[in-house]
Amino acid sequence: MDDELAALAEAHGVATHYEDADQRRADVDPDVVVAVLAQLDVDASTPEAVRRALAAPKPPPRTIVLREGDVLDDPGPDRVVELEDGGRVGLPAALPLGYHRLGGRTVIVAPRRLAPVPRSWGWMLQLYAMRSAESWGMGDYGDLATLARRSAAELGAGVLLVNPVQAISPTTPVERSPYSPSSRRFANPLYLRISDIPAYRDADEATRAAVDALRPPGDTELIDYDAVWRAKAQALELLWRHVGHREPEGELRDFARFCALAERHGPDWREWPPEQRDPATATPDPERVAFHAWLQELCEQQLAAARRAARDAGMPVGIVHDLPVGVHPGGADTWAVRDAFAADVTVGAPPDAFSRLGQDWRLPPWRPDRLAEQGYEPFRAVVRSVLRHADGIRIDHVAGLWRLWWIPPGEPPKRGTYVHYDSEAMLAVLALEAHRAGAVVVGEDLGTVEPKVTEALHEHGMLSSAVLWFQREYDLPDHPLIPPEKWTASAMASISTHDLPTVAGFLAAEHVRVRAELGLFDGPADGEYGAAERERGELLELLKQEGLAADDVVTAFHALLAKARSALVLTSPQDALGELRQPNLPGTTDQYPNWRIPLPVPLADLFAEPGVRAVAAALAAGRAPGTGSS
Repeated sequence: MDDELAALAEAHGVATHYEDADQRRADVDPDVVVAVLAQLDVDASTPEAVRRALAAPKPPPRTIVLREGDVLDDPGPDRVVELEDGGRVGLPAALPLGYHRLGGRTVIVAPRRLAPVPRSWGWMLQLYAMRSAESWGMGDYGDLATLARRSAAELGAGVLLVNPVQAISPTTPVERSPYSPSSRRFANPLYLRISDIPAYRDADEATRAAVDALRPPGDTELIDYDAVWRAKAQALELLWRHVGHREPEGELRDFARFCALAERHGPDWREWPPEQRDPATATPDPERVAFHAWLQELCEQQLAAARRAARDAGMPVGIVHDLPVGVHPGGADTWAVRDAFAADVTVGAPPDAFSRLGQDWRLPPWRPDRLAEQGYEPFRAVVRSVLRHADGIRIDHVAGLWRLWWIPPGEPPKRGTYVHYDSEAMLAVLALEAHRAGAVVVGEDLGTVEPKVTEALHEHGMLSSAVLWFQREYDLPDHPLIPPEKWTASAMASISTHDLPTVAGFLAAEHVRVRAELGLFDGPADGEYGAAERERGELLELLKQEGLAADDVVTAFHALLAKARSALVLTSPQDALGELRQPNLPGTTDQYPNWRIPLPVPLADLFAEPGVRAVAAALAAGRAPGTGSS
């Protein structure tokens, strides 16, 4: 790597080398660095261009980050801060929490640490998998309220973590993955409960009968998102005729305009007619804009009702919503706030033991320079939108607040590099918004993550993630398992996740069988079966060391989890019910029914299931006063 190109890359946060999954230095090809710099509008195509870019004056930081109690005394010409509440303060001064302005710069003042998280146990929910007498073919926001109410009252649960319920494009085929939304700023009307809509309750008998007749079957082997959306969309259109229309404003108007256009031209704005691709020249139907804004009002009402149900039931934490790492490249967010994105780049992961060629998640990243120029407003809007109806937020791939693996246009995943973000500013936004909402923050820091990520989360009073399968002493020979009593207290702990085998699936090596059947291994599966058997033996030995009987292994694993010092311990209904199939099998699309597997029992029967009650009792016992340590 040429020294001048390396210096230019460093100035713009583009990595020229990194530590790979085997903890060895991996150098990035110079042409990849040049291609990524081009996506930041930095010309590095020739040595002369590199020298010009290095010689260009560097603008001062557009965002200043402070912690509560810090004194700001900027040496620049601007000596008066315009406070968020409209007041003015001369420098030097310790500023109140908030987003303030100092000349052309944003000043973010965040709390030093969030409030402690109450020790609780709860569920990790795939909401779509719930089926009830009231829901239409898949779980809905009404089911979420029921789960909160009954889990607290009957099982003593204190927290629910919900899969992402961010907005889709209102078209078919429906995007199945909750981790590839059209927008992270708005909610998914696919989860609306039709019978809870005020217009349904107020409708005449004939209208209600017409709506009821649209209900799709609720006993299909797999969830049929397209059938559910077609039925709900028709029902909502019937009810819309009886609703007063209002003109939306601001971000809601932008989102609703996108939805109105997507209905007509498809879910990807990059394929629309040229005049519709630009919000400034687009001409959506005002009636359809109002309709989609109304759907968002309904989503907010029902999400708020679920949150109230959790609070009224006495849940110490409540409902935690999951924030995906990105959005669809042709979706509503990139249409409305495209200048904040590197639109031609996708993010993913470099090669590792699980993916030798790397991963491409096909999601466009934020541009770090644009975020700073805009005072992190795009990120603020995303976090605020989730916390409007949440008691907590889980940040998927939280290491993305520090760096993301950028893949330039036309390149395979392995031909990318890391681009760094101002993690101090990103964490400040997250802490300030969570503080204002009285919410907890959980960072998903699994996999190959720099230690500083987990350390910074804990320093800010945020939780990291701990998964039983991965809790090992990786610095010791054979990587022995760590007993739960030694796990960090500042974590949300679980046995598994939606991307990993369920407990029953792990015990039966179902994850190996499915991958072998689909041809996902490079060679024979014998080695994989052997590795799974060794891991199973190690975990059974840990149960024995901890004095836990293994006659009911699923319940025993939960009793083991209950010993964790971690503030939150979570399990899934799938684990409690002994479901073999995991919700998502990474590396597959249509080969496996990702995000489409319903629970094997109706929601009404869930709470009486012996496995559910046994698991809940084990986890609740571990949260009793005097057990563990926070």
